[in-house]
Amino acid sequence: MIFLDQDSILLTDYLLKGQTINAEYYSSLLVQLKDILKEKCYGKVTKGVLFLHDNAPAHWALATQKKLAYLDFQCVDHPPYSPDLAPSYYHLFAGLRKQLKGPHFSSNAEVIAAVETWLDRQPSEYFFLSGLQKLEQQAKKCIELRGEYVE
Repeated sequence: MIFLDQDSILLTDYLLKGQTINAEYYSSLLVQLKDILKEKCYGKVTKGVLFLHDNAPAHWALATQKKLAYLDFQCVDHPPYSPDLAPSYYHLFAGLRKQLKGPHFSSNAEVIAAVETWLDRQPSEYFFLSGLQKLEQQAKKCIELRGEYVE
């Protein structure tokens, strides 16, 4: 799981094999994210946080919604069945998939190292902001197409 803003990656979490993401697990990540925001964005965040995540069950569970409200994260609605409106789908993971295609990894640590290396190579001056700008373009396409899937 990856949490980012326009400037950088704020938090990454690698789910271990056999684990599942439930509301409790996800809520604990949200608390970590809030702590990171306090540290990294001190003085920048004055009116709360606009938060976009997809429609995974753990994201919309009642316990998660309560935690988001407690943390003062205001959720931006994400249309159902719309991975084209998730920056991770069209911006981050497209390039990452290319990087990971081909080599054989013998351990989780090798995969994590490859992901971290790729993420570290992304030019933070524009990479993350451009992903959010693409979100605006994708949302406009979605509106023009009356909610149809945009690739």
